[in-house]
Amino acid sequence: MTGFRRILPLYTLCLLISVAHAQPAPSATAAINWEKAADSAAATLDRDFYDTNAHYYRNTNRGDTTFHYWPQAHALDVLTDAYIRTRSPRYLTRMNDWMDGVQRKNGSTFLNEYYDDMLWNALAMLRVYEVTRDPKWLSATQTLWDDIKTGWNDTMGGGIAWRKGQRYYKNTPANAPAIILAARLYRVTKRPDDLDWAKRIYNWQKKTLVDAASGLVYDGINQDNDGKLNTRWKFTYCQGVWIGGAHELYKITKDRSYLIDAIKTADLSLTDPTLTTNGLMRDEGKGDGGLFKGVLVRYLTQLVLEPDLDKTRRNHYAAFLRTNAQTLWQQGTARPALAFGTFWQRPPADGNTDLPTQLSGSMLLEAMSLLTRSNVF
Repeated sequence: MTGFRRILPLYTLCLLISVAHAQPAPSATAAINWEKAADSAAATLDRDFYDTNAHYYRNTNRGDTTFHYWPQAHALDVLTDAYIRTRSPRYLTRMNDWMDGVQRKNGSTFLNEYYDDMLWNALAMLRVYEVTRDPKWLSATQTLWDDIKTGWNDTMGGGIAWRKGQRYYKNTPANAPAIILAARLYRVTKRPDDLDWAKRIYNWQKKTLVDAASGLVYDGINQDNDGKLNTRWKFTYCQGVWIGGAHELYKITKDRSYLIDAIKTADLSLTDPTLTTNGLMRDEGKGDGGLFKGVLVRYLTQLVLEPDLDKTRRNHYAAFLRTNAQTLWQQGTARPALAFGTFWQRPPADGNTDLPTQLSGSMLLEAMSLLTRSNVF
């Protein structure tokens, strides 16, 4: 996040997309088939955002072909969600094409100025490796991880910098995803050094950017090289990645303090009025902000699936996600474009939306399909 700053025959693919876009608006009382909803969202991303020649995802569904690096990672994540859900080879083809296309668009490398952007692509590629066991994905992940670790420095007592040209500024987007990545790499490779990194970053993040009383995760510290903590910016994104980091370490260590930390922040995310209003995640705008809710959705969903989570909270979190998903599908989706709005109670004007916003909605529908398949509902 740079800050507020073939296998399927063509006829079949076109038919799939046509059916997706022909769906009528559901009634408020109709039961939603989350599998079909997720299929429709995946088809929309493919038709309206994917560049079939250059193999990357365009910035909008209405002609803006600008390449932005960090949303590409989340597009790959959604492809992975869809592949896990369907095992259709067309998603695997898209994933492999993505690797070539995004690397070319990024200057024939996955390395980048921004540590948080590299982290998201590393996380997405590691997921593909875990699903496919194709070593090219693990190799690319490791290349990124080796570069990301160079962002750690002693300013503010540690932490990974936000970007290479601003090493004094430390924030949650550059540290909490690093916890998740290091922990998952340890799970995959069993290298003790990766677990050490996950714990080191976690301890720094908790001490520096997490409110001990409430569990609120702040965005960053020392942005202006003045040592000040930014308590003004409160984003669903930051809560989501902290929940994810705490949960990953709990799964490895079974140290309940990590699970308690994840629960505290999850509870806050559902009740803090700056994050959630009337049971709906807030509108954080287009651009980078359009992706923030999707990040919280992804990691809250993983917490719901944690076997050691108490039943009351599992049901509460799952009901929250379902309310948001029902609202998005019934009220926040422009038809027939099947485009999602930045606030899930309102469709985008004239069906115009951007990639980050569309990805958040797609992640929410994939999450509902996963929770349904997992018998949470």
